Amino acid sequence: MSKTWVIPDIHGCANTLQTLLDIQIKPNKNDHLIFVGDYIDRGPDSKGVIDTIMDLQKREYNITPLIGNHEDYCIKAWEEDMTKKSFLGIRSKGKTRKDWERYGGKQTMESFNAERPRDIPKKYIEWMKGLQYYIELEKFIVVHAGLNFKLDDPFEDKRAMIWARDYEIDPEKINHRRIIHGHLPVNLEFIDMVVNNHSSYWFIDIDNGVYFTRKAGYGNLVALNLDAMEYTIQSVMDEVNYKGV
Repeated sequence: MSKTWVIPDIHGCANTLQTLLDIQIKPNKNDHLIFVGDYIDRGPDSKGVIDTIMDLQKREYNITPLIGNHEDYCIKAWEEDMTKKSFLGIRSKGKTRKDWERYGGKQTMESFNAERPRDIPKKYIEWMKGLQYYIELEKFIVVHAGLNFKLDDPFEDKRAMIWARDYEIDPEKINHRRIIHGHLPVNLEFIDMVVNNHSSYWFIDIDNGVYFTRKAGYGNLVALNLDAMEYTIQSVMDEVNYKGV
């Protein structure tokens, strides 16, 4: 029987993702893997995370990768750097790059052996640009962050889909489906509560803050099986050379 898995914010933890896939999930080509975005930044191997997902796509696994706010940051920093003119052969850092580096962009560039955003190979930027913002399922809507229910059509606001943090859900506007998302790290106790009592909640946040290695109740990569409404975790402590930044 095929399974649908949702995997949230990976943040450069390529070894943890590979272990989750190889040991915990063991997907086959009939399964559906939905990735919720934020593949990059903070962890040691953002390039490796994207390479892993690209490889699954190349081998024709059923993959739906969504975009997160960190991919959006990377795209904009790359575009800014590509268009920025140099002065006496020197290109200063743009505002977007400075902001991105504060939230893990430096680690992403290091994983690509890139001195600046423009050094990231274009194929990775194009891959990020091609990511979907959300996916609609029979009982769920999967999105990186959330939706803007202040609008008559919540699906019109793409920025909210990758940045929203605090919103009140109007079930009628999404045909009484539940939202599954990441973006905002929550502890395992909260994840367990909303997954096991999902009928009482209109949202299920499964981001456990994989990069919070020194914070109790955090530091795991979660995968939610939508068919059984069960989740599995892989500790980030298995990540080689992870600095927990």
